[in-house]
Amino acid sequence: MTPTAIGIIGIALLFVLIFTGMPVAFVMIIVGFVGFGYVINFDAAMNLVAKDFLSIFGSQSLTVVPLFVLMGQIAFHSGISKRLFDAAYVFLGHQPGGLAIATIGACAGFSAICGSTNATAATMGAVTLPEMKRFNYRPELATGVVAAGGSLGILIPPSVIFIVYGIMTQQSIGKLFMAGIVPGIILTCFFIATIALWTRLKPDLGPPGPATTLRRKIAAISGMVETIILFVMVMGGLFLGIFTPTEAGAVGALGTLLLSLVKRSLSWKGFVESLMETTRISCMILLIVAGATVFGHFLAITRIPFDIATWVSSLAFHPWIIMLLILLIYFIGGCFIDSLALVMLTVPIFYPVITGLGFDPIWFGVVIVLITQIGVITPPVGVNVYVVSGVARDVPLHIIFKGVLPLMLALVIVVLILIPFPQIALWLPALM
Repeated sequence: MTPTAIGIIGIALLFVLIFTGMPVAFVMIIVGFVGFGYVINFDAAMNLVAKDFLSIFGSQSLTVVPLFVLMGQIAFHSGISKRLFDAAYVFLGHQPGGLAIATIGACAGFSAICGSTNATAATMGAVTLPEMKRFNYRPELATGVVAAGGSLGILIPPSVIFIVYGIMTQQSIGKLFMAGIVPGIILTCFFIATIALWTRLKPDLGPPGPATTLRRKIAAISGMVETIILFVMVMGGLFLGIFTPTEAGAVGALGTLLLSLVKRSLSWKGFVESLMETTRISCMILLIVAGATVFGHFLAITRIPFDIATWVSSLAFHPWIIMLLILLIYFIGGCFIDSLALVMLTVPIFYPVITGLGFDPIWFGVVIVLITQIGVITPPVGVNVYVVSGVARDVPLHIIFKGVLPLMLALVIVVLILIPFPQIALWLPALM
């Protein structure tokens, strides 16, 4: 049997095991180990796994992951996320669908200090869903907004997927962060416009809340100050070249801790829980990266990535047709596989193709993040929908999926805008 045939069998087995419910990281490790051992020998496979795990868990570049995760966890446990929502609610709650719009604004703000779609959805679900229920918001609007708004966590920097993509492709993480800012703002505006139109057509979806005074609005601004300080400090330092992404993560985590101590908003129990959650989430991410590295080495010896790159390059299609086919693969894959795992699996295959066709790798990173954002709210997997379902246990899954459909359309429109106008994403990185 040829190495290519073994590689194809390995990929098929990978998907079969994923669909059985096995953790993606373990599936990639097992298939990569067995496949590498079958093609070369099992002593070499043992050495490969040991070497890959040591290189990933001892990687200085990947220390940025736990630092930004810690930043988000401290922000959550110190109440920054709740203060963000309260401030947005004061300004927008009196509008039809105002609480839902405030939720999107709070999701965007929390994404700027979190970097995780699941964490953003879970945090905002716990904070905002009880409020929307109290004001008689329909479940499909309330839960759909939280699931879709949580997806901003993988686009607005600091994004864990941008970090991993940058390390895998040797692209500047700072430039990837900057590239996500403008598309993130545009997508947030599209989400808000979608909610405004939706609630105008169906007013009973999100009744307006009580009006607030100017004095209360001015007082509410303080709820946004912490997020603005942290975002400007971290992204400003990266943009001006004052510090590296790893240093930015350290500055952000320390800044969040100091702000919470100054305001006395972080309890000892909250601090310990922040450390525990940071450890759990970071280990999960690093294990996925290690598994994808092992599986990637198996694919490399089968020469499948190189064969695909050669085959695609030889096609008589226009480069944009090939790009659209690649994005379609990401869209379908995102419906079934976790976004980080999907990026880890596919980038080694498609990155040589897109660079060979002359596409900008920074722009490509932003586009595939947007495509995988659609995947986190699309059935059958739709991980954000399941996260929100865990928070809103009284809302059936099909109601949440129904609620994300209009917002999914907004995501698709932003992708379609970004494809012919790559400068939307590349403008800020070019200024660095």
